[in-house]
Amino acid sequence: MTGKPEGEQRLGLLNGFAAYGMWGLVPLFWPLLKPSGAVEILAHRMVWSLLFVAAALLLIRRWAWLGELLRQPRRLALVTVAAAVITVNWGVYIWAVNSGHVVEASLGYFINPLVTIAMGVLLLKERLRPVQWAAVGVGASAVLVLTIGYGRPPWISLCLAFSFATYGLVKKKVNLGGVESLAAESAIQFLPALGYLMWLSARGDATFGTEGTGHALLLAASGIVTALPLVCFGASAIRVPLSTLGLLQYMTPVFQFLLGILYFKEAMPPERWAGFALVWLALALLTWNALRTARRAARAVARGTAAPGRVPADTVGPAAEADVLRARP
Repeated sequence: MTGKPEGEQRLGLLNGFAAYGMWGLVPLFWPLLKPSGAVEILAHRMVWSLLFVAAALLLIRRWAWLGELLRQPRRLALVTVAAAVITVNWGVYIWAVNSGHVVEASLGYFINPLVTIAMGVLLLKERLRPVQWAAVGVGASAVLVLTIGYGRPPWISLCLAFSFATYGLVKKKVNLGGVESLAAESAIQFLPALGYLMWLSARGDATFGTEGTGHALLLAASGIVTALPLVCFGASAIRVPLSTLGLLQYMTPVFQFLLGILYFKEAMPPERWAGFALVWLALALLTWNALRTARRAARAVARGTAAPGRVPADTVGPAAEADVLRARP
């Protein structure tokens, strides 16, 4: 669909399944790090992620990209933006899980495709088909229903959705491999995170080393828990089209939602079910539209009315393929 070799697309799919599957199960990990606060856990994620990815780069001996990146100020600035945006996403998510808002956090990733479409319209001037407009309208109605149900806008969900959609947009423009991208972002995050941990330790408020060896090892493991899915996501995003990523990413909120109601026993009053049902209806519309247009494109290729090996730009899913290449990580 994107002109990539078949082996590359298969590798992208496998990495996508791995990334979204791990993200879907990660709510089980963050409560293990209590009594550490969300900001301390976030800082440890940043520090240990860099150490983990640096070891990986040493192992595979892949450093040539670094000099090229440093000679391109625009790409370096985009990496800095990506690091800042994913920091917000990480911090909000950790706080949400450890504060008993797993279901609301899952909503953020359910509405992420709708936010991606909205960003395409507002920032990239994309033109949507009627079904896509309907999906966006249903999604907006869902947010309204959930606002009434919660007694406030679902800020956690909206923050997670917009931050991750922005992260995807920036990463697509940077176009670095998974390991390389994570290494660059982690390097930018490292010094502020390390400085915060040193300040916390000087105040006597750090939990690393004071809650036992097991707790310290779990904090260190946050680097692996962070790095592995991001590496897989980066490797997938540069190999598969937006429509495929849009379908794969449903894995994460489904797992998180099920964990929220079945494992963490979070409340789901009727108005919340109604809001989620509207979100799922919007996603069903998007999925049906993507599958229908993909089948039409395949038939056009078979009839010889489209270039072999390439789907027409307006049939790859929620956004035109020309814009996908600029809009996704």
